Amino acid sequence: MLVLSRKIGQSIRIGDDIIVMVTAIEGDRVRIGIEGPRDIPVHREELYQKIKEENLRAASVAMDDAQALFTEFK
Repeated sequence: MLVLSRKIGQSIRIGDDIIVMVTAIEGDRVRIGIEGPRDIPVHREELYQKIKEENLRAASVAMDDAQALFTEFK
């Protein structure tokens, strides 16, 4: 993990297309802005984990349905 110190208004660049900028520091919270291509999704970690879990659950249900259909046609 790369750890950097930045002040308000300073940024870091990831590759050629992504800029992460510190926009505010309020107490123990840091607000950041992210600029990058629209085709690259950006999520908070906790939301990303929920999306990942839901996708796994949906894939599991789909597989169970497919197996049930397969056994019906045997």
